[in-house]
Amino acid sequence: MSSGTSDKWSGRWDQLKGKVRSIWGDLTDDELDKLKGDYQQLIGKIKEKSGQTQEENERRLNAA
Repeated sequence: MSSGTSDKWSGRWDQLKGKVRSIWGDLTDDELDKLKGDYQQLIGKIKEKSGQTQEENERRLNAA
């Protein structure tokens, strides 16, 4: 992941959470709240839930 991607979402956690929930609806608000805005942890949690690669998950998130 480029630091630019992480910086893109810095300070915009609520917007990011909305995008994540629209793509990966099986992630709960509680799970997202526990991540406390940490983009790397978010991508790891998505990978764990979806079984897709980190790169694929980042691509989908950035395209949304």
